[in-house]
Amino acid sequence: MVFSDLLFIYLFLPLCLLCYYITPNSTVRNGVLIIFSLLFYSFGEPVWVLLLVVSSAVDYLNGLFIERHRGKKSAVLGVIVSLVFNLGVLVLFKYSGFIVTNINALTGLSIDVPKFSPPVGVSFYTFQTISYTVDVYRGKAPVQHSFFKFLLYVSMFFQLVAGPIVRYTDISEQLGKRPITAEDLSAGFSRFAFGLGKKVIIANCVGEAADLFLGFDKLPSSVLSAWSGIILFTLQIYFDFSGYSDMAIGLGRMFGFNLTENFNYPYISRSATEFWRRWHISMGSFFRDYVYIPMGGNRRHQAVNLAVVWLLTGLWHGASWNFIIWGAYFGILVTAEKFFYGKALEKLPKFFSHLYLLIAVMFGWAIFYFEDLHALGSCLTGMFGGGNIPLIDDITVSRLEGICFVIIAAVILSCPVFPAVTNKLRAASDKSKGTAIAVTVVCDVLVIAVFLVSSLLLVKQTTYNPFLYFRF
Repeated sequence: MVFSDLLFIYLFLPLCLLCYYITPNSTVRNGVLIIFSLLFYSFGEPVWVLLLVVSSAVDYLNGLFIERHRGKKSAVLGVIVSLVFNLGVLVLFKYSGFIVTNINALTGLSIDVPKFSPPVGVSFYTFQTISYTVDVYRGKAPVQHSFFKFLLYVSMFFQLVAGPIVRYTDISEQLGKRPITAEDLSAGFSRFAFGLGKKVIIANCVGEAADLFLGFDKLPSSVLSAWSGIILFTLQIYFDFSGYSDMAIGLGRMFGFNLTENFNYPYISRSATEFWRRWHISMGSFFRDYVYIPMGGNRRHQAVNLAVVWLLTGLWHGASWNFIIWGAYFGILVTAEKFFYGKALEKLPKFFSHLYLLIAVMFGWAIFYFEDLHALGSCLTGMFGGGNIPLIDDITVSRLEGICFVIIAAVILSCPVFPAVTNKLRAASDKSKGTAIAVTVVCDVLVIAVFLVSSLLLVKQTTYNPFLYFRF
């Protein structure tokens, strides 16, 4: 089940909220959330619920072990067990097929390739439990003595399948007691509605067109078609993933949780380094704090540390060579900016440094899109006019004309225009009670309109409603 699903929006969520809000205390509310979270997760493959519970139990016990052996060398065993178990789960369920396939290709063997699909969200919840045991060992997080509170931390359905990666330190107090206010419910619903609109109204529309442009047999139909496909996918992946993060944050607030932001308008960046401070913030900070800095960070072997982080970043996104190449590509960009031309880039006029970033990111998303490396080569060939393809073709122009208004809206909304407008409206409403009422009414009408339009589109979008990060 995904958030952009009518079953979730009109049945699962209202029922969960009703049961949650009528319960008398936080202990019972936690139980309601656990039950609904496990039910939500079971909509994928019910058997993976057992893995989720076992993973939670393992690191719950690791936390208790570390606390019991605090100050002793043996405490590190809790961290080792956590790393071995969680990374073992990732390798077994997410990468074993990739590893076996490549062993067969290199050796000529015929080892049976595992056929199962990886558990949904496994990369997210394993990282969360790893961060918990490491932080408990470091003394940065209090140990959780209640297994059910820890299970709630791991299984919360609104962040389970696609993040953001929530650290235990961020919500440890909220697991025990959290206020439930009408303001939280209203603000949470507004955030959810806008995230749903980003996903359904924009991401699905441009994504469907991107697949048409990039679903070629041998070469794109024209240079314009190749570039259009990559540009549209660049917009799709941002609005898809950031929209889902907005929905997760909004849902969390409805239940009294304050989750961390995961995107900060990454496409306004002027370098690859800045881009990765703004894109999937929770993942970037995880690799920084639990891999890069422990390996030495900026103090020693910086280039090696960066290489390891970006190899892991690529692998985290998928068990395929294109993701490894994609991670290496951004690793090279970030390293080159740090050691060679980063300062020169800062001195360039904003237009040119911004253009550099956009072009660099689009080539990165081209690598990300094509798991078939031959198709990737064909796309890159087409982007530069190879293969004697025409510059423009009528079908591409016609398709672009049909979604031109959505593209314009996507470009505008990928910039911090909306926050700037809302800040000005808030400043004006502070000076006048009448203005404040008008602003509130306009915002409420906009939220309802976005929600209803998204719902209507979901009724029609019976075939195309993917979620790109669902597989991670």
